[in-house]
Amino acid sequence: MLRGPEYVWMGAGPMATATAPRKDSARLSDAEIIEMMGLIKGSKTVELKLTVPDDARYHTLQALGIDPLEAEIRQVVFFDTPDLELNKAGVVVRARRTQLKGGDTVIKLRPVVPDNLPEEIRKLPNVGVEVDAMPGGFVCSASFKGLADNDDIKAAIGGGQSIRKLYSKDQRAFYSAHAPEGISLDALSVLGPIPIFKLKFTPRGFGRKMVAELWNYPNGQRLLELSTKCLPNETFQVAAETRAFLIGKGVDVGGAQQTKTKTALDYFSKQLKASAKE
Repeated sequence: MLRGPEYVWMGAGPMATATAPRKDSARLSDAEIIEMMGLIKGSKTVELKLTVPDDARYHTLQALGIDPLEAEIRQVVFFDTPDLELNKAGVVVRARRTQLKGGDTVIKLRPVVPDNLPEEIRKLPNVGVEVDAMPGGFVCSASFKGLADNDDIKAAIGGGQSIRKLYSKDQRAFYSAHAPEGISLDALSVLGPIPIFKLKFTPRGFGRKMVAELWNYPNGQRLLELSTKCLPNETFQVAAETRAFLIGKGVDVGGAQQTKTKTALDYFSKQLKASAKE
């Protein structure tokens, strides 16, 4: 059972103002708890996340009553350099195609300290400031979102359209202000795409909406993530309730955690470097 904020079970992050999910324990240090609570206070939303061990995926789907036929098909692509220079600088550039819907884009900064973001940026309706938390780790990010046509994203993936044109003028300005100097959007490499199945559902016996995402990487690896969102002032109560519910369903909440983006970037970075050597 959850015994306090040091056991917040769900986020991840590679740099300062973030902690990467641990393999050995979900316990945070006192300093990390204080840091996380400060980030939560300044954020708009909190997303609690859990990745399920591969050998527990089938049981989890059955236990939560998840019907794969109800899932939405998506395709995600990232843009970065082969050496992941954007990621190292805390910048993520992503586009996403969705079946029977329009596409979307995002320029994301992470980690960030909400109070350090300019007020005019925080007030923009297309900018979300959110803390992701998973067992033993957390990160706060600022995401500048936009819309894009599915066909345009497909063309950019295939090299038939400028990457820059997928993003709005304001998104491009946001990128220029935070990306490493000299790295333009059109100079980035394509990392992806990755097919994803996403399902929003409300489990029986649990009064909150959840999301299940299954990421299918080209090497055959699959990553199942469960998540739920809440307001900052609800974080610890929702975390405790969600953890208790999942444990009651026999879901493994103590497995080693992975993050979807890092797994994708690491894989495609290696592929790009290998292709460059051929």
